[in-house]
Amino acid sequence: MSIIDIEYKRGKTMSSLAGQLNDKQLEAMKYTQGPLLVLAGAGSGKTSVITRKIAYLVKHCGIPAYRITAMTFTNKAAREMKERVTKLLSREEAKGLSVSTFHTFGLNMLRLELKHTPLKNNFSILDADDCKRILMDLMHRDNLSGAESKELIAKAMKMISDWKNDLIPPEQAHTTCETAEDVQFAHLYQLYERNLRAYNAVDFDDLIVMPTRLLQENAEVRERWQNRIRYLLVDEYQDTNTAQYILVKLLVGVMGQFTAVGDDDQSIYAWRGAKPENMALLNEDFHNLKVIKLEQNYRSTSRILKAANTVIGNNPHIFDKKLWSDKGHGEVIRVITCRNDDDESERVVKDLITHKLMNGKNWKDYAILYRGNFQARALETQLRQMQIPYKLSGGQSFFGRAEIKDVMSYLRVIINPEDDSAFLRIINTPKRAIGPVTLEKLGLFAQENHLSLLSAAGDQRLTMVIPKKATTQLAEFADFITTFTRELLEDDEPVPIIRKMMVEAGYIDYVKESAATPAQEKTKLDNIEVLYSSIQSLINRAEDVDEKNIESVIRKMVLLDMLEQQQEEEDTDKVNLLTLHASKGLEFPYVYLIGLEEEILPHKNSIAADTVEEERRLMYVGITRARQGLTITLAEQRKAGGQMKQMTASRFLDELPQDDLDWLGRKKKLAGDIDPKLQAQQYLENLRSLIKR
Repeated sequence: MSIIDIEYKRGKTMSSLAGQLNDKQLEAMKYTQGPLLVLAGAGSGKTSVITRKIAYLVKHCGIPAYRITAMTFTNKAAREMKERVTKLLSREEAKGLSVSTFHTFGLNMLRLELKHTPLKNNFSILDADDCKRILMDLMHRDNLSGAESKELIAKAMKMISDWKNDLIPPEQAHTTCETAEDVQFAHLYQLYERNLRAYNAVDFDDLIVMPTRLLQENAEVRERWQNRIRYLLVDEYQDTNTAQYILVKLLVGVMGQFTAVGDDDQSIYAWRGAKPENMALLNEDFHNLKVIKLEQNYRSTSRILKAANTVIGNNPHIFDKKLWSDKGHGEVIRVITCRNDDDESERVVKDLITHKLMNGKNWKDYAILYRGNFQARALETQLRQMQIPYKLSGGQSFFGRAEIKDVMSYLRVIINPEDDSAFLRIINTPKRAIGPVTLEKLGLFAQENHLSLLSAAGDQRLTMVIPKKATTQLAEFADFITTFTRELLEDDEPVPIIRKMMVEAGYIDYVKESAATPAQEKTKLDNIEVLYSSIQSLINRAEDVDEKNIESVIRKMVLLDMLEQQQEEEDTDKVNLLTLHASKGLEFPYVYLIGLEEEILPHKNSIAADTVEEERRLMYVGITRARQGLTITLAEQRKAGGQMKQMTASRFLDELPQDDLDWLGRKKKLAGDIDPKLQAQQYLENLRSLIKR
């Protein structure tokens, strides 16, 4: 191929990549001379910029895909990004490209660098429930008060998580303590980490913290990864915590070949350790940092953007930006004042039905957003009464329920005796008088002898390190699992055996005894029945004889567990009910933003702690989800502890541009006298928009 042909081809692919990008997006795509921060406002097409930049780096900068890494925060975002990149590159060109969440990246790195970590092969990843249980057992062991308090356990978990994400090791945690409770948590942190290592396990935070520490402390590993990653792209940069920021910094080294994309106005995860100030740090750590602002919004009308810009303008900013759109002025923003919370949900649902009928829209075109999950209850009741299909996001998934995780853990140990995290979940569910000291010793014995925890539990040599009573308990449990494994693998009808196993394990009695109310007991037992039925229907549906065995069925169930979230995301025609946090990154033609009252939005905790700025960012996120229509509601009274409480309208309503609001239910707030001509004009505009409908 001649040089002219090559140049022609390059020019052609360039124009296809550049197609549909505005000037600022194009600048962000082509800038590769040093560190780049792309300030991407809501709906400004940041995913297009990231995906096209990856293609640009491969096609025009000659960087092979396996030397490019892109990181984001959710599996859904990573999947979407990867899909879009693969459409821009050939299969050969995309080979080895890494697009993942921070945690998946960390997990892969730990696996590749295992010998440089305190972990052994087959290490387990514990979920939040497993970690809670360990902390509870440790508190019991040390007779610490509050072992029964869910609030205290949650507080301890949050504190330990914060220490980890700020890269404070257990032995240094006490230096940051301010109260006696903090000192207790610092002690717990030490015990907890010791236990994790004994179990050859990591928690979710470790997937970031361990790789970061490894890069900090090991020059050889650091050099290897800096050479490996020629270009790094980070999405949702405003959501990074300290450990993630340092991880990024260590991966890019002094060369700083990276693009960070984020929006400080959409930083709403401070409670999870996110630090929007990481954006300002970039400026300090990389003196040659280039900043490109994406301010054109492709989603919303000008009126919606004006409202968003006006509200967020009350927050201090590191970088100023103003969203704009060419989608026209758009519909007026309605504010509906309701008598109470029941009236609010009734009016929202009736308004939504009316709007759908008048405009011939689909249910999925509507989203109702709220600050707290409790606000969804009254809405659900109304929607069910009116027989309207809806989808509740952010609720607990079926496989996320404790009783399902318990039964699945019994089954997981049966098909994989090496599954240590499943073993740890069930060894004391129900209680078998096997304490954390015994389990720690069992973990160390298993590691020394290269055994799984289950194999170690049945090993006769255990009596040398653990007292006789405890070894007898462990041996009985190991024997119980072995017996049922044999029965399940030999029988063509596994479900009755699973049923028998859960009864004999004492689990069904445990569910009945531990349920707080008869209704809760019934729900839990019903859920277990649904699980049994699902296993049976998978067996019935299996076409291949080999797939009818219990092993393949449970593997499918474990996979279903992982895929469940993805299934949820399928495009079905249902009204969307979401918290403001869960709505981030999504968009809908028509949005109802409910509960605009002081102590709800902004939340009472943020008012008390003087962190209203984050709540204002939540309001901004809520407004910018709407493409065409935005309706805001508030209640004058709300039920609180069986009493009706008088509510105050949210301060954010005062911060909205009053000329763009149409108040229903009470007089519009007037700043001084209104010009009658303007009033007449407004009236005509409203009539016109009604006629258009």
